[in-house]
Amino acid sequence: MSAVLDTALDAAAAVCLVVGALMSLAAAIGLVRFPDLLTRMHAGTKPQVFGLLLMLTAVALENRDPAMIPLIVLGWTFQLLTVPVSAHMVGRSTYRTKHLNRTTLTQDDLQAVLNRTGKSTAGATVEGAAAVPPAPSPDGRRADGQQTDGTAGTR
Repeated sequence: MSAVLDTALDAAAAVCLVVGALMSLAAAIGLVRFPDLLTRMHAGTKPQVFGLLLMLTAVALENRDPAMIPLIVLGWTFQLLTVPVSAHMVGRSTYRTKHLNRTTLTQDDLQAVLNRTGKSTAGATVEGAAAVPPAPSPDGRRADGQQTDGTAGTR
């Protein structure tokens, strides 16, 4: 390769690396600074995936080996597929166990769905009958397998 192309690829790799590192730093700062789990998840997933893409692009530009491209694409694809799904599952479990700050929600679509199916996050059904959690066993586990902290609620 020519010296000009090498210099341009090195500069592009450096820019991708710095911007990717800044995106990952923004994700880390968001994880520390945001008030509740849902906003922290948003901060931890969105810039992290894009920052990883930029860092993998920098590795590909710096390596200049065509055999690395499928590996980098595969790694980023798995990250792109798993991070949103895991964040979605953690968000739904957070919502259902009432470990969220409802004042930070701007739109609550899940509550309407739960109301239609007859389930409520307040621990009661639509008819108003209160749901009683099962008592923990002597080993500290409830009948549904969740670990308790000794009180009626779960961690």
